[in-house]
Amino acid sequence: MKDEIEYRKISQRKLAEGMGISYKVLNDLLNGRRTFTLTTAMMFEAALDVPADSLMNLQLKYNMYQAQHDKSFMEKLSEIRKYAAML
Repeated sequence: MKDEIEYRKISQRKLAEGMGISYKVLNDLLNGRRTFTLTTAMMFEAALDVPADSLMNLQLKYNMYQAQHDKSFMEKLSEIRKYAAML
């Protein structure tokens, strides 16, 4: 989204104002410090005509990537799979 906004030469402050969110929230979303929710994805769709479902799919892929690279979580899944195999 950040690239799209820059490509369109839209200021983050102006976009945040138009979307009714704070600049900080918008900046956090664009820099991966805050996750897209259905609500924020729909707000981006309304403001920029970028499909909300595409944004949600990108968020899901990012979340999956993060989980798959979390060593302790992957170890937990391994233990669950061992347990499930014994059932």
